[in-house]
Amino acid sequence: MESKTARADSMVGRVLDDRYRIGPKIARGGMATVYQATDLKLERTVAVKIMRSEFTEDESFVKRFKREARSAAQLSHPNVVSVFDTGDDHGTLYLVMEYVPGQTLRSVIRKEAPMSPIRALTLIEQVLQALRAAHRAGLLHRDVKPENALLSDDGLVKVTDFGLARAINSESQHTSANGVLIGTVSYLAPEIVVNAKPDARADVYAAGVLLYEMLTGCKPHEGENPIQVAYKHVNEDVPAPSLRVPALPAIVDALVARATARDMAFRSADAGVLLNQTQRVRQALEQGDFEDEELQAELTPMRTDTQVLEGVWPSKIVDPENLAPQDLTPTDRVFDHEHDSAKHGVIPHQHEPMAPIIKPRKSPQGPTVKQTVQSPRGRGPLLLVSVLLLAGLVGYTGWYMGMGRYQPTPSVLQLTQKAAAKKLEAAGLKFSVVEREYDEQVPAGQVLSTDPDPGERVLKDGTVKAVLSLGPERHAVPDVTNKSYDQAAALLSDATLAVGTTQEVFNEVIPTGQIVAVTPGVGTLLKRGDEVALKVSKGKKPIKIRDFTNRSWALGEKRLTRLGFTPQVTEEFNSSVPKGNVVSQSPRKGTGFKGDAITVVVSKGPQMITVPKVVGSGLDAATKALEDAGFNVKVQHSSVYIGLSYVVGQSPDADGKAPLGSTVTLSIV
Repeated sequence: MESKTARADSMVGRVLDDRYRIGPKIARGGMATVYQATDLKLERTVAVKIMRSEFTEDESFVKRFKREARSAAQLSHPNVVSVFDTGDDHGTLYLVMEYVPGQTLRSVIRKEAPMSPIRALTLIEQVLQALRAAHRAGLLHRDVKPENALLSDDGLVKVTDFGLARAINSESQHTSANGVLIGTVSYLAPEIVVNAKPDARADVYAAGVLLYEMLTGCKPHEGENPIQVAYKHVNEDVPAPSLRVPALPAIVDALVARATARDMAFRSADAGVLLNQTQRVRQALEQGDFEDEELQAELTPMRTDTQVLEGVWPSKIVDPENLAPQDLTPTDRVFDHEHDSAKHGVIPHQHEPMAPIIKPRKSPQGPTVKQTVQSPRGRGPLLLVSVLLLAGLVGYTGWYMGMGRYQPTPSVLQLTQKAAAKKLEAAGLKFSVVEREYDEQVPAGQVLSTDPDPGERVLKDGTVKAVLSLGPERHAVPDVTNKSYDQAAALLSDATLAVGTTQEVFNEVIPTGQIVAVTPGVGTLLKRGDEVALKVSKGKKPIKIRDFTNRSWALGEKRLTRLGFTPQVTEEFNSSVPKGNVVSQSPRKGTGFKGDAITVVVSKGPQMITVPKVVGSGLDAATKALEDAGFNVKVQHSSVYIGLSYVVGQSPDADGKAPLGSTVTLSIV
């Protein structure tokens, strides 16, 4: 059962460009929403990503949306979600993508982490396969994270969302024109934070963080806000996964360290290099070699005591724990895309700018000038106090406008609606449920996600918006029997299910082209996108007609009835066909269908009538009497024939029975 929000979605049921019929919503993002849809031309299930209307007037977002299509179009790889089409239907911008039934790596991490090393390495290898294809094509993904990796039901990982992808060159900035840092802060490489000029090694770093997360179940760097997380990426190494999961082999620690080295020079050069290193580690583990010292030494990056990351943002790397209003300019902002509720989208979260610092004025002639004020005696201390109070007020105002009016958002994830509201009210915040979504792990009625995310800043007395879980998404197989194939496909699509194998079968009741049965049966609860097999009627089964003319009707009736025909029988006297045999049959050959009528005439044998008495009559009178009765006449002379033509004998005898049309022999004298 879909949420009220889903039912009210104006896009559901719409057909874009007379081809793509929009079905249920799959995911939502900051700039787009993804729907399951049906390609009416090719009769297949696809995913359609539709830009939200408020962004269609923003040229930068439109360019990024179109860039995703161009970037994905350059890649043809089993581990990359394919983009089939793009279009603009009266102002509705959309991408048509491969539909991947399954779950995101985020869901897999929530369910399975900490994973076994071989499981984690097997999954990250597939992500690296996709990134290697992108790097070879000259593309940088720039937003590698669990939400952008889909695990299909058959175990294949596919990387999606190339909306941030750019060519790998000196212009591959990670900031917008106004200095806004874009990307997912938990996966940003240090060089992006400080100079915003990444290369393929930035994707390598993100993949290393993703591997760490699968191995440990948590991110390597946490903080109350994105600035703190970014600071840690620059100033702290990613810790060894074995610090959290002690049983992990040292070669796994070394692999993560190589991928996430803060110094770019010591990091794997691109996804292809990291893929090769990952495969070597996995093969060593599969062979039971958990202490390959040579491989460990090769992977472990060199250490350096000097700060090699010198960049332009921030102008000085400060500890965000002690961040003061003057430490950031009004344009220093971070977009945190980390907690997207979408499976395919990006949700930018813009943090408020810090208050500007009020700096001493500089003299036109040079450095800062100490200014003295001549005042009457006694006014000096008062003026000093006033200046200090004014400075304190300005400082407090700046602090309050920048940080003081905010507080961290408490985590209410996986709490019931009532418990979440109570916890937030205790923190002085309001609680609002804005949507309900299905989730395989979080039980129905519990909080699935919040805006802001846990730990992010929220205005004091502000509102925390929540998405509640509907529990596992299950849809009942609709009754599509006696429907046409197109009708059945539409009903299954409406139920967010897919058409599986189709088998044609004969059916004596359901007309040709209509659905006979479904597997699983009607009413069975299935996951979104599960396939339903259809049996389609070929109509009645043709039956070969057998001819029983001049044969025993007892045998013919038994066999024709067994074949499914309906005999329509009449009987008649017949002198040439023995009694009980078939005189005629219609039709006699060809094919028919079960229940068809077969007309049959069965012989009753010859008709018996009484032979008239003609002995003693003249030949002419006798002949006429016999012929009128239906007999033929044969005349023979008696042994004493004298030419009188007088009947003296007949055979058969008078008053006996003889077949109609048979011959009566007369003996005359």
